[in-house]
Amino acid sequence: MNLSPHFTYQEFIKSQTAARMGISNEPDDAQLYNMKMLCLNILEPVRAEFGKPVIITSGFRSPELCVAIGSSKNSQHAKGEAADFEIAGIPNKEVADWINEYLYYDQLILEFYNPKDPNSGWIHCSHKGSNNRKDYLIATKNKIGMTEYSPAI
Repeated sequence: MNLSPHFTYQEFIKSQTAARMGISNEPDDAQLYNMKMLCLNILEPVRAEFGKPVIITSGFRSPELCVAIGSSKNSQHAKGEAADFEIAGIPNKEVADWINEYLYYDQLILEFYNPKDPNSGWIHCSHKGSNNRKDYLIATKNKIGMTEYSPAI
């Protein structure tokens, strides 16, 4: 089943952790709807702009799966509203900056990007449908290994 012209249901729910731990990672109807809206409003426009496949590294995560990986069961991934992704050969900052300029998103995080390595890190982007915050952040590790978020410039 496709969520949109270029994104499949299977790639969105795929999780090695869920498979290994026997955790169900199947969305309900509301989560499935959110996944489709994320694909149509964020991922499809990104694919169209850059003309290359968008590789989803983390899409939907059931609340149980979120807890298993140390995330919040209230994560936007658990609502079907978020995906982590990248495009091979395109700097993640270039993609994130384009999303920020042209798309209506809720949260956009350039995660663990190193300007000296354009292929480092990944992009997290969410879409709620309405009341999107357009919150653009950069995630980095501080000296003691904790993740810190700062506004993207």
